[in-house]
Parts: sequence; structure tokens; C-alpha cells
Amino acid sequence: MTRHGFIKVCAATPEIKVADVPYNVAAIAAAANRAAEEGAQLVVFPELSVCGYTCGDLFNQRALLDAVCNGLEKLQSELPAGVLVFVGAPVEVCGRLYNCAAVFCGGKLIGVVPKSCIPNYGEFYERRHFCPAERATSVISLCGREVPFGTDIVFRAENMPPFTVACEICEDLWVPAPPSVRHALAGANIIVNLSCSDEIAGKAEYRRSLVKMQSAKLICGYVYCDSGEGESTTDMVFAGHDVICENGALLKESKLFENGLIFADVDVDKLDGERRRCASSYYTGECTQHVFVPFAAAESAAEIDRDFPRLSFVPKSDKLLSERTELILGLQTMGLVKRLKHTGAKTAVIGISGGLDSALALLVTRRAFERSGRDGKDIIAVTMPGFGTTGRTLNSSVELTKALGVTLKKVDITPSVSLHFKDIGHDPDVLDVTYENAQARMRTMILMNIANETGGLVIGTGDLSELALGWATYNGDHMSMYAVNSGVPKTLVKHLIRFEADRLGGKAKAVLQVILDTEISPELLPPDKAGNIAQKTEDIVGPYMLHDFFLYYSVRWGFSPSKVRFIARKAFEGVFGGDVVDKWLKNFYRRFFAQQFKRSCLPDGVKVGTVTLSPRGDWRMPSDASAEVWLNDISE
Repeated sequence: MTRHGFIKVCAATPEIKVADVPYNVAAIAAAANRAAEEGAQLVVFPELSVCGYTCGDLFNQRALLDAVCNGLEKLQSELPAGVLVFVGAPVEVCGRLYNCAAVFCGGKLIGVVPKSCIPNYGEFYERRHFCPAERATSVISLCGREVPFGTDIVFRAENMPPFTVACEICEDLWVPAPPSVRHALAGANIIVNLSCSDEIAGKAEYRRSLVKMQSAKLICGYVYCDSGEGESTTDMVFAGHDVICENGALLKESKLFENGLIFADVDVDKLDGERRRCASSYYTGECTQHVFVPFAAAESAAEIDRDFPRLSFVPKSDKLLSERTELILGLQTMGLVKRLKHTGAKTAVIGISGGLDSALALLVTRRAFERSGRDGKDIIAVTMPGFGTTGRTLNSSVELTKALGVTLKKVDITPSVSLHFKDIGHDPDVLDVTYENAQARMRTMILMNIANETGGLVIGTGDLSELALGWATYNGDHMSMYAVNSGVPKTLVKHLIRFEADRLGGKAKAVLQVILDTEISPELLPPDKAGNIAQKTEDIVGPYMLHDFFLYYSVRWGFSPSKVRFIARKAFEGVFGGDVVDKWLKNFYRRFFAQQFKRSCLPDGVKVGTVTLSPRGDWRMPSDASAEVWLNDISE
């Protein structure tokens, strides 16, 4: 699909003159063409914008209605070709007047959607002039054409299938059962609302919340276009409050009392994918009354105006990050509290390496013991130096256990692994996968046996990013009795540790800062000559910042690899070159597919966010699936 599924939409509020149809038609045509020049593929104008919402009893004047018909006919030739345009106008059908959206594309009128819910309270008295729409769709003659007329119409782009649009008008959104619910269930990915909502104190906040929530409930893009300057101010003032949302997120919003155009890129591919994910529960195809009207959508050469945060799992605002961090630590803690209570475990046993993941697991376990009123001495932190352990990480392990007041147990695995090499006939000078994994499995065996000896549980330390890449030794650090970090991606681990360090302060904060500043490494290969870490994880598998980005968009949203590549290049411009992004993206998909067998037998763990790879939860994948389609998509 063109632009990877991003549709550029526009809410346009031009200045109008009440009842001056020719003036308004010219203003609408000019605004629509400006929007098209900016690459808009969908343009929405306010309610009754052809003549003005505040015409009052002038709606009963034949002169006005004839002028509206002439104006709509003129718009057919003056609106941009290939752009789907919704314009508000009164339309007479069988002696009744309806408040409608006239829909244009390709130089012709292609449909008319009447308003369902006609307000008749407070400052509104629309029932004096307009009839509410009926559900049935009929055919009317307007602008020299026979066009569908009805509420249940979905406009569907023939050349871009997920680009599907339906319409409701102003009050339709504010009622208990908006028509947009039916439209979404029938397959409309974008809902447009032509509105003339007067401004009073506090209404903008409510309106914004309403649009955001409706877009979230319906998993849709929502384009709300409001009347502004030019409407009569006899009793009301109109602020032109235009709002564009997508699945609960505010994409763009106009300033009050500033007529004009706002643009946003709605990702219909993303919406379509999320609908598929929820289809069996909600989108059952029961709305069979809808009529589908095809149109040819314009190609857009405009740049995509979307922000793709580099840290997909980390909130940008400090306040939200603090709240989210406390919540995630709370989820990890309560999951472990329940498991300790249920099993009657006397101790919690953790392998502590001086790295990020084991530090987080230990912090969570300490919280769980505090929550349960248990003695921290029953947390057994086991440091197991081996061939690759450096003095820096060993010291961090010791100092952290002291600062947290837990029991430290040191078991040097060098002699036992060396004996194991002798038993299986492995040359210890060959630093291969056997050399590395023998150490990881020896450590896991030690932890399991200490847990048995003390009546405890082995607490897993591996994180979500490592599970995605398969960066774990099968039946080594891959295995535990409860995995508290399995739902936490690597880029979030650092923020959780930093948060907890600030909370604890003192010596704990000092040693945690050292851990945060330490290179990420499994330390399974010998240090360099200076005694520093030689085996650096991100040099081998790639930057976790990139992999977490790939993980989020490929698993959470199901984007194609080419789309993930496109937005990653956009997000990391100036940080990683395109070739670097491509290299690690291919590596991500190769590893993700090849290492599924490790995820198929994971221990229980805590789900803390929208992405999890538990075989019992959100991710079910065959271990023998081929990655060729995904890798080819990147190359092509």
C-alpha cells in the first residue's frame, strides 16, 4: 500500500458567511485544493458548511435550498480529483429536509449521508427544520446523478483496501449509541464527523475526550471537523475545534478560534491489523445493512508527519514514566508475592551477576519480601564467577547484596566446569558455544539445587528482549521457577533500576549506578588483557534500542518488515544509518524465528505490557516457522 498504510487526512474549517452559498462554496473549494496540494487524501468540512449551521428559519426558504443544490453541483468540478471530500449541506428528499454530508471524489458526488440524531434541547432546535435519518439506504437524484442516500454507507478505496471511511454528524457522536459503532463493525477504519458544536466553558476538554475515547473503542481513526468563525454569533460562539485521533491517541488538534486546516497521517494498516487481532471478539461482520461505495484514492507524495519514539516501551513524559515504572515494579512484585505464597517457598534464590537483569530481579524480590513482611535474609543471592567474570561485576554483585541486606553465597564454577569439559572431552582452549553454554547450565544447576536445599524458588532474570532474540542458553539462564523479568524489555530495565535506585538511595543507589554504567555482557568468554569485559552483547546481536523498536512494531502491531524498516529509518535518522538499521533488522527476524523453540517452553512470568512472548499468553508460534517471507520483504 502506498505510504505503508498512512492516509493523510485533513479537517478544514474555512471562514464562511451565513446563507451566502456562493461565497462558502468558493471557500470550501479553495480549502480543499490547498489540502490536496499538501497531500491530503481525505478532507472533512464542518456541518452545513455550504450555507452555515445558524441559518435558522432560512432553511425553509426555497432560495437557500436551490442555492445549495447549485453550490453542490459546482463543487463537483471545483474539488480536487482523487481526494475524498465530505461537505455539510441541507438536502431535501421526498419533501423532508435532512442535515447531510455530501461526499465527493473524482469530480463527482458519490453519496449523501444524513444525520441520525437531531438535537432539540438547550440552544439546539434542529427538529424545527430537519428530520432524523432512517437506517435504510435509498437512491436519490442530486447534482444530476443517482447516488446512495443513507446513514449506513462505507466509502472504500478500490486501490487501497484498508482506506475505508464512514460518516456521522455532530450530535450522532454525543448519544449513547453513535452510528459510528455500526460503521466500525461494518469495516470503516476512519470515521469522519461534520460538526457545528458551539463553545462554552469546559466543552473543548469534553469534546476532545469524547473523540479520543470513541477512536479507542472503535479502533479507528476519527476526524472531527467543527464550525468556526463566520457562523452567526446571535446566541452562540463557534471556535472551530478540530480534532484528529487514532485508536485513543490524539494526533492533531486545532487551536480554538483559529479557522484553518489541520493535517494528520492516520495509519489504516495499523488499525486494520488491530481489528484483525480482535475480530473474533468484536468485529463479527453482523452489520450487513451497509452499502459499500467504491472510490479511487489519490496517491500522496507528502512526507509522513508522525512521531515514532526511539524508545517504544518507555513513556516520554517524566511524570508518566514515573507512574508507569512504579506500576510495572508493582506488577512484578505482586506476581512474585502470589507465587511465593502459593508454593510455600521458604527462600528465593537468584543468580546475581553484576548485570542489569539480575539486579532488577533482586530488587523486585526484595520488594516482594517487604510486601509479605518476610526477612530479606531469606533471599539467597548466588554469585558464580567463571572464566569470563570481571572484578567489576563480581564486586557489584557483592556490594549490591550487602546494600540490600540479603544473603550472599559465592560458588566458583571454574573447577566444576573444567571437570565437566574433561568428562565430555571438550578442549577448554576452544572458546565455542559449548564453552559458553556449559557455564550457563552449570550456574542454573547450582541455583536449582540450592533452591531444593533451602525449600526455595529460583527467580529468573532473563528479560523480554533476550527472549525475542533467543539470547539465552537453553535450559541454562533460559530456565527458572518464576521469571519476574520476562515481560520487561531491555530498554525499560534501565529505567526500572534507575527508579528503584532513587527510591532506595545511599549505598544501594551508588552500586546500582555502577551496574547501569557497565557494558551488557553474559561474561562467558575470558576478559581482555586489562581485565575488562571482552564479550559485549550489543556488538554480537545488535543495539537493544533497535531490537526493542523492531519487537514493538513487529509483534504488537504486526507490521510488515518493510514498514518496520521504513519507520525505524525515520525514527533513528542521525543515530543509525540505513544500512545499520537493515543489518540488525534482518538479524532480528532471523533470530526471532530460529529461537522460538526456547520460548515454547518458558517458565511462568509476569505480563507487564502489551507485548509478551509467553506461549500461554499473547504469542503462539510454531518453532519450525520459516523466516523467508519476512526476510524477503526487507530485501524487496
